[in-house]
Amino acid sequence: MFEINLSYDLILILFMASCFAGFIDALAGGGGLITVPLLLLTGMSPLAAIATNKFQAVFGTPTSSITVYRKKIVTKQDVFQLVFASLAGSCIGAIVLLFVDAKKLEIIIPIILLSIAFYFLFAPKIKDDGQRQPKISRPLYRFVIVPIIGFYDGILGPGTGSFFAAAGVALRGQNLVKSTSIAKFLNLASNLAALIIFIFSGHVVWLIGAIMIFGQILGGYLGSMAIINGGTKFIRPLIIVMSFGMTGKYIYTVWL
Repeated sequence: MFEINLSYDLILILFMASCFAGFIDALAGGGGLITVPLLLLTGMSPLAAIATNKFQAVFGTPTSSITVYRKKIVTKQDVFQLVFASLAGSCIGAIVLLFVDAKKLEIIIPIILLSIAFYFLFAPKIKDDGQRQPKISRPLYRFVIVPIIGFYDGILGPGTGSFFAAAGVALRGQNLVKSTSIAKFLNLASNLAALIIFIFSGHVVWLIGAIMIFGQILGGYLGSMAIINGGTKFIRPLIIVMSFGMTGKYIYTVWL
């Protein structure tokens, strides 16, 4: 069982990090690039870090999802079938993760985190060109694209919301606000599915997760309001800098 001495400084860091992560998750995704490396730096195992990250993150996505639903940005018809596809993909991903050796995860996770950070660094900004003609059919999107992204969320997760949003714009022709809003519900579904698997497998570090819940709820609300008001421009560079810094620190601690 993982044990940690929770100082006031660490409690404050966990709260602030989860608040910021909830904020950027509500905007477009990527909060896990901050929280997963931070949880790894507390000394917990890679699997426990992913499981605990899911636990705290799942409280941020409902906040932002409810907010955008009340603003009537999305309808039940927009998300109902897609949610089940996301659930299925995430369940499979989480189950696969349980069978991956912990030592391999110590190598794999930093590589994936840095890869996703590079994606955020070099990927072109999603342009909001309004509603356009879809490039793929809704069934193909529902049965292939959404489960694949859900699988990734179950097996690791950082950046999932961004991938859902980008897929909605690029493949289904949605405007950016609607795509980002739908991504909230799909990310909530994939988070819940993976979390249930991790709870029953006993990998969630409850105390740390509980501290981070409050930050997630506050950050999720503030981020959802930022979506409605047009978002922010400074968020991507800050995600990248923090992700590189904490992942680099973890690599130095574990590998060197």
